[in-house]
Amino acid sequence: MTMTEIATPATVAQALAAAIALGIDRLDAQLLLLHALGRAPHDRAWLLAHDTDGMSDAVWAALSTQLSRRLAGVPVAYLLGEKEFHGLSLRVDARVLVPRPDTETLVEWALHCLEGHVAPRVLDLGTGSGAIALALQHARSDAQVDAIDASADALVVAQANAERLGMPVRFGQAHWLDGAASGYTVIASNPPYIAANDPHLPALQHEPLGALVAGPDGLDDIRQIVRDAPLHLAEGGWLLLEHGHDQAAAVRQLLQTRGFAEVQSRNDLAGIQRCSGGVWRTVK
Repeated sequence: MTMTEIATPATVAQALAAAIALGIDRLDAQLLLLHALGRAPHDRAWLLAHDTDGMSDAVWAALSTQLSRRLAGVPVAYLLGEKEFHGLSLRVDARVLVPRPDTETLVEWALHCLEGHVAPRVLDLGTGSGAIALALQHARSDAQVDAIDASADALVVAQANAERLGMPVRFGQAHWLDGAASGYTVIASNPPYIAANDPHLPALQHEPLGALVAGPDGLDDIRQIVRDAPLHLAEGGWLLLEHGHDQAAAVRQLLQTRGFAEVQSRNDLAGIQRCSGGVWRTVK
């Protein structure tokens, strides 16, 4: 029997219980049920107030299709078509990575580095959905924010998000810093950092591989960014990088070897060193 052949539950509460019984996480089940009902994803209180409402065959059929895809590993954000990041609702699909809450650590650090700078210039490398660039632009309306990605498909998604949110971020297609401008106060990047043979990759099969994997140790792209960034930073500008849970020491070493000062790491929501960065000074 397929999901669509399961009899329609009588109520909203029974539909939610059925989804959870299939092995769907409760929050995911709530979000997918709200989506099938045509309600906003933040309206979970509605489910409690309407738990005895009847469940129509049409809504259950739509929900069943989404539950099947979720059980197959498709991220909830792709099924909903959106993901909240740093207070912004971003449209996402399989052309871009799903923005993770831990990346907000990078945004907060970048905002700290921008304090005291009037009309700073900021560059987001590997922008994907535009999450980092748009979050920074939203928080610092005076900033000139540029965003680069090698993927034309990703840039379509990012530009659509910027237009919908009314953000004047400037987008460009390039491989990392190739052809980039100079004089940036902050360069921030959440680049690919997963090793090619990482055992967790199968769980990410629905997201774009090119935005995940960076060579045998996962550091190929970070090496290139660290090497090239000084040519594009203003005096005293910061390079901030997200990386894997066990890569902080290696990334700090790369930064120190290249000549960055004040090299340090920041913890994510789980207390793991998730971002590392340093400041570039030609006058020591």
